Amino acid sequence: MEWRDTGIVLSTRKHGETSLILDVFTPNHGRHSGMLRGGVSRRHTPHLQPGGQLDLSWRARLEDQLGTFTIEPQRSRAATAMADRLSLSGLNTVVSLLALCLPERAPYPAFYEKTEALLDLLGQTDVWPLAYLQWEMELLREMGFGLDLNACAVTGANDHLAYISPRTGRAVTASGAGEWADRLLPLPPVMLGESPRDDLEILTALQTTGHFVENHLGASLHDISKRATSIASAREAFMDRMTRLVQS
Repeated sequence: MEWRDTGIVLSTRKHGETSLILDVFTPNHGRHSGMLRGGVSRRHTPHLQPGGQLDLSWRARLEDQLGTFTIEPQRSRAATAMADRLSLSGLNTVVSLLALCLPERAPYPAFYEKTEALLDLLGQTDVWPLAYLQWEMELLREMGFGLDLNACAVTGANDHLAYISPRTGRAVTASGAGEWADRLLPLPPVMLGESPRDDLEILTALQTTGHFVENHLGASLHDISKRATSIASAREAFMDRMTRLVQS
């Protein structure tokens, strides 16, 4: 078995004295792992930082084996990510969520394109938080937890939507919420496709999507407690930087 693809580096872990297990997200083969012989060498190490992009060849005798990679660097995002803390925490969040949430070897070509486009915006603080919010909402959709924001779950109205049910992910109007409003999550207009008024609105939206990422998506994964904790930790630093950005 053999294939060639491009891929975004998610993580590496040492295997033996000189090799690594490389985990990548590819458009045509999904999240895929393989052994990279000589991966700890000076030749390879600079190109294996999370978020880096590689040209990959994978080979194995049987399809279900781990297999081995050969790589050629395409693009490094390490310098951009290290330029400011928001970019670094944002990159770490993206690759952590991909590694934790994507099923192995299931292709998501359209979502891969959105992920690559998001990572290419790293360092552009004026547009990246909104792009990340849209990406996180797409992650929920791709994983089967898309939010239903088309109409009110109570009245059926499709205007004046103000809340989201934390249990179902469905939108609710202010009138439909009634006395239950304090138990619902806010639905900022930016989540409905409107331009955000400010960074505070984006932060509020991220707090809402974070509920579903951590409590719905995280709870659906194998090894639930460990992965849910890892997902929360992955977003914590990013949300802290976003909060500081809003308060500055």
